[in-house]
Amino acid sequence: MTEKDAPAPSPGAEPKSDPAQQPRQEPDDTVAFGFRRVRPEEKASLVSDHFDRVASTYDLGNTLLSLGIHHLWKRVAVRMTGIREGDKVLDVCGGTGDLALLAAKRVGTSGRVVLYDFNRRMMEKGVPKITRSPWGGSISLVQGDAERIAGREGAFDAAMVGFGVRNLTRMEQGFREMHRVLRPGGRLMCLEFSRPTSAWFRALYDAYSFSLMPVLSRLIVGTRNPYSYLAESIRLFPSPDELSALLRGIGFRDVAYRRLTNGIAAVHLAVKPGEETQEES
Repeated sequence: MTEKDAPAPSPGAEPKSDPAQQPRQEPDDTVAFGFRRVRPEEKASLVSDHFDRVASTYDLGNTLLSLGIHHLWKRVAVRMTGIREGDKVLDVCGGTGDLALLAAKRVGTSGRVVLYDFNRRMMEKGVPKITRSPWGGSISLVQGDAERIAGREGAFDAAMVGFGVRNLTRMEQGFREMHRVLRPGGRLMCLEFSRPTSAWFRALYDAYSFSLMPVLSRLIVGTRNPYSYLAESIRLFPSPDELSALLRGIGFRDVAYRRLTNGIAAVHLAVKPGEETQEES
């Protein structure tokens, strides 16, 4: 696995038969909720209902369905963010607090981590493990909309979002808000699912995502819908090159990404222009 400065997306498109490309040709007055097209005002409600259903089994489901590898991805991603002692960190779409806890360990008692999520049940499910953690005292929980972050401009040294930006109605607006609340020189980290790089592994992953995962979802959650939505939203998510171009268009610099586990996930990094960040010790 290597880190690279992501080039601009190359011209051309995947075959029209790929479902990932179809929703991008729909009218601008609808947005994607999985493979469905819905009105923008509907998506927030649908996503909220989705997380209400999965909150009680969210951590268990993630661990079982990823065979535990999501914990490794999160540790790698937080380390790559370059968080230091005393930093103020915003964990957008923070859910049950995995990334927030990893960040809190790094910022120490002199720093602060704000776990920011719009779904109250998800945050409530994370409270016990935050309370038990020796670093939980550095974490504050705030319920709010990632497309209208309740924070002043330049308030944070780093902003993280892990496996959550797919669920925003207007993803670009969410990234713009993260850019706004970062100080000059502040760092953005986005950990998201992607598509495997090798063809044989991509075919295997698709079979798992669209066939086996919904069956396991029924056993874990009681319905196949939540993890059917997950698989569909992963398929629709921009490629690493496309997301890099989006971040540059917003105004980030030093945009780079690193693929994890043959591209199943990717860590995206970017910096808000301004004063140079200190060299890591």
